[in-house]
Amino acid sequence: MSPAPILLLDETDSTNAEARRRADAGETGPLWIVARRQSAGRGRRGRNWESETGNLFSTLLQLTRKSPAEAAQVTFVAALAVADLLEAFAAPGAVAIKWPNDVMIAGEKASGILVESGAHASGALWLAVGIGVNLAHAPDGTERPATALAHHLRPDVAYAPSPDVAASVLVEAFAVWMDRWETLGFPPILDAWTARTRGLDQPCVARLGHETVSG
Repeated sequence: MSPAPILLLDETDSTNAEARRRADAGETGPLWIVARRQSAGRGRRGRNWESETGNLFSTLLQLTRKSPAEAAQVTFVAALAVADLLEAFAAPGAVAIKWPNDVMIAGEKASGILVESGAHASGALWLAVGIGVNLAHAPDGTERPATALAHHLRPDVAYAPSPDVAASVLVEAFAVWMDRWETLGFPPILDAWTARTRGLDQPCVARLGHETVSG
């Protein structure tokens, strides 16, 4: 599967919002929307996503014929692609996934993934796979400790990649995992995700829309 083309914007309110507008206007993708700056970035449960210049803000817009439940598996594809991006520049062994799709560096959150969907005029389901990565800066006062790639670089890497460079690496990695998911199904994605995920079979807390579940 060839990587989807990239639309690079200097600024937008939110790359996910831009993807939604394009889907509502009939656009089918696949298309990556990347912004150098967001004025109204969003995280899970409507939280504000700080959008400092120098970080990566991106969304993949594409259609799928999968059911909504099956299409939700794309969040695992996204987590693996982000892990590949960070591992290309971070110190060995520093990158891991935290259930379900937080990608961590040295135990601190370095990215956010937000998948949204809706009915397309074609009858298919549109997906907006939003991915934000802390390349140069990490926000303060977050629910969980956050970090940026710039603080965890390999000795042979002098600087964190620019958003443009990081987007290219992410898009290539995403295309590889997406192809495996489309051709081989979910099991190889789950196996790869499990191999990179720490804390499985340990206590965890899931904060849902209106409830918190522990297990």
